[in-house]
Amino acid sequence: MSLEWEQVTIAAHDPTALGRWWCDVLGWVVVDDDPPVFEIQAEPDKLPGMLFLAVDDAKDAKNRLHIDLRPDDQSAEVERLLALGASRIDIGQGDASWVVMADPEGNEFCVLGERSA
Repeated sequence: MSLEWEQVTIAAHDPTALGRWWCDVLGWVVVDDDPPVFEIQAEPDKLPGMLFLAVDDAKDAKNRLHIDLRPDDQSAEVERLLALGASRIDIGQGDASWVVMADPEGNEFCVLGERSA
C-alpha cells in the first residue's frame, strides 16, 4: 500500500483572500481558483498543497493543527509576515524560541528559530 500527503485543508471565510495571503507568504503558485475552493502548491503538481474551503462559521478556538515555518532569519521573517497582515499572538507559549503568529483569519502558525548546524 502507498500513501501520499496531498494537502492541508483550511476552512476560511474568504478562501481566495486567505489562499492568496498564504501564496505570498510561501512564494507558492495558485493551482485551482474555481470557487468554492482555492488551492496552492510550491510548484504545479508538487505535493503537498494547501486547499482553502469556504465556511460560514467563525473560528472560535485554538487550532488543533498548525504550520511551523523555519526561516533563515527569524526576526526578518516575522517582520515580513507582520507587514503582510499576520499578527503576533499569545497562546500561553511563554518564553519560547519560536514566535506564534496568526494569519488574517486567525489561524495560528509558528515561526521557528534558525536551524542549528
